[in-house]
Amino acid sequence: MRNQSVLISGASIAGPALAYWLNHYGFHVTVVERAPAPRPGGQAVDFKGAAHRTVLERMGVWTEIHEHRTGTTDTVFVDEAGERVGFMSGDFTGGDVEILRGDLAEILYKRTLGECEYLFGDSISALTETAGGVHVRFERGAPRTFDLVFGADGIHSRVRRLAFGPESEFVEDLGHYYCVAGASPWSTEHTGPRERATAYAFNAPGRLAVSGGPKAQQLYMFAAPELDYDRNDSAAQRRIIEQTYAGLGWEVPRMLAELTEFDDFYLDSLSQVRMRGYTKGRIALVGDSAYGNTLGGFGTGLAVVGAYVLAGELALADGEHTAAFARYDEIMRRYAKIASNSHAGKFLAPRTARGIKLRNWFLGSRMFALMSKFGDNAANDIDLRNYPELTTR
Repeated sequence: MRNQSVLISGASIAGPALAYWLNHYGFHVTVVERAPAPRPGGQAVDFKGAAHRTVLERMGVWTEIHEHRTGTTDTVFVDEAGERVGFMSGDFTGGDVEILRGDLAEILYKRTLGECEYLFGDSISALTETAGGVHVRFERGAPRTFDLVFGADGIHSRVRRLAFGPESEFVEDLGHYYCVAGASPWSTEHTGPRERATAYAFNAPGRLAVSGGPKAQQLYMFAAPELDYDRNDSAAQRRIIEQTYAGLGWEVPRMLAELTEFDDFYLDSLSQVRMRGYTKGRIALVGDSAYGNTLGGFGTGLAVVGAYVLAGELALADGEHTAAFARYDEIMRRYAKIASNSHAGKFLAPRTARGIKLRNWFLGSRMFALMSKFGDNAANDIDLRNYPELTTR
């Protein structure tokens, strides 16, 4: 097989999923991750439909994921007095099975740890492609050369920036920001299936505050022009939330007072990656780095399906990357359209009082039920080849 030595940047979801399949097909896999260790906890992610389940079952992780599921959380929208004004079922927001991102990453990491090389606490600083490989320089480690390099390093992908161009050319700011604060209520020791839970959400024009949700203890979403802030400065980010939500009623003052108590805190824009192709030479992108759409509802499923397709096409092509990458681009450009029309910010944090009322009405309408069904169908809109079977014949 050609192109056997591969480097994957990112050890969250897409990276370990790709590592699993590439190792399964006989590639020599190295994964580099800037964090010092696998990240625990984090917000909840979900899978929906037969396509997602098929890939996870072929990986042999479906049962373990189901054992670590968080349970279903409904969201009740309330007014300033705490009176119910809208309802969103957890069956819509949580898919078929929901799991903490950290738990899922740990499951995938353990499946690959024994046979794949992991380099934690480091990151790629430069990529130079040659006729026979990709020369990689690291922030800390010694330079190395790999046959192929894969970016699975998120919506702010460094691999994409180094190989394809500046982030501004591929990532569109959607006009909203979101923040998750505090470990999810389900991040305690697992003791079996959870009961159905309820989160409470409050809207003011252009702002949403959620308490007790599955993503985290607190979730904020607000409309804003592109902000200039340091993504590594959590204190400055907390001040943005405090200033944006100052003066609001309901439980918001209590929530803001608790912000300083949470170690888990993450703020980012709602953004969408727009690319015509996910490969260039010997380099390919997978997951959010290729087709990310923040809170679009399909990101984790796209990551595991994309990893499955990318590795499978490489195996079918006996490691010949040019043909394999072309097939991967073709398949995933079509499937990734499921996340291309998400308007989570406009839907969850409407900019006007009238918009909030219309959204609450829509949640109870037949049209919302039809939209949910469309999402179910779109998640399965891919003809999955049985790569493991095809490559062992």
